[in-house]
Amino acid sequence: MMGHSIVGHLLDAGHHVTLYTRTKSKATDLMARGADWVDTPKEVAAASEVVFTMVGYPSDVEMTYFDEHTGLFAADIAGKTFVDLTTSTPTLAEAIYATARANNANSLDAPVSGGDLGARNGTLTVMVGGEEATYQQVLPLFKHFAKVCMLHGSAGKGQHTKMANQIMIAGTMTGMTEMLVYAKATGLELEKVLETLSGGAAANWSMSNYSPRILQNDFSPGFFVKHFIKDLKIALDEAEKQQIALPGTALAKELYEKLANEGYENDGTQALIKLWWK
Repeated sequence: MMGHSIVGHLLDAGHHVTLYTRTKSKATDLMARGADWVDTPKEVAAASEVVFTMVGYPSDVEMTYFDEHTGLFAADIAGKTFVDLTTSTPTLAEAIYATARANNANSLDAPVSGGDLGARNGTLTVMVGGEEATYQQVLPLFKHFAKVCMLHGSAGKGQHTKMANQIMIAGTMTGMTEMLVYAKATGLELEKVLETLSGGAAANWSMSNYSPRILQNDFSPGFFVKHFIKDLKIALDEAEKQQIALPGTALAKELYEKLANEGYENDGTQALIKLWWK
């Protein structure tokens, strides 16, 4: 949903891109624009100075980096820089960093926020963990597809920041959904409600970007339900390690799991409304 646009921005900026994706057909137009295709992540690492990864789940990240035959780290990585844009676990980010440094390479964990629209428009927010020097090296590349970039500390801190982001979004998505359910049940004109609320304290990104999609019956994924569940699980696991309770986030995870169990795991996160509006 986002990696395709990110590669497009790098190509537009004049960079030479070597790419691999598990579904080759999804990269056909990028190859037509000058990107080179290879058959494994290992070959991407061999051909590149800076490697970006963006996959679905922590298990995918682990395979992409650590598979002994085809993974990125199966190549000679000395002097290279690896940047994982996936929302993954802080622990895995730390393991990638440790392996990279042990092999004279560098890494950043750099999960993003902004969804498909942010990637398409080049306005993503990037939350980074790693060393300052590596961050400064990669920052010009980030600026091709991101509006906001910030280093938050050592390896894993980017992922912790993304968890804070997802905790916030859990609240805005449930709030937006319940707002629409209430407004409709009381006979209000939803377009007028949205216009009014957007000018006051209730204004937020979820309402501005997802409410119009809901009213147009558009549940295509800017961000998949199944991936949001993954993120909320990571957030709650990390909160448990810190011995803190996040009841609102836990409730959001339960609601999204119910939505997925009803067959909507590949819809966008705005599909939460389907628990009320069939």
